Amino acid sequence: MKNIVAGHVAASTEEFVELALGTPVELWLGVEGESEMERAARMDAARDILADNPDLPDRVSRVAAEAIEAFAPELFNVIPMPPTRLAGRRRPSRKAAAA
Repeated sequence: MKNIVAGHVAASTEEFVELALGTPVELWLGVEGESEMERAARMDAARDILADNPDLPDRVSRVAAEAIEAFAPELFNVIPMPPTRLAGRRRPSRKAAAA
């Protein structure tokens, strides 16, 4: 199966993510052994990219959700929790509980 993003064929998972996000994953995660100066430069670049692309966090969330749906859909199986006896009542403050 070919993974095509924005008209480009992704050769690997990393390339797919990079094409989908428009930035290399290493920019956000860093690389092992990077110096403090390299980290500072990477963080500056990341801040600039976020300033220029305020919708990037939403795109990242969408890509992550699509990947989960495709490869681990059971993670979206949410079971509602049964109501507790305290439902609707305020929880006592720490001071009241300590007294």
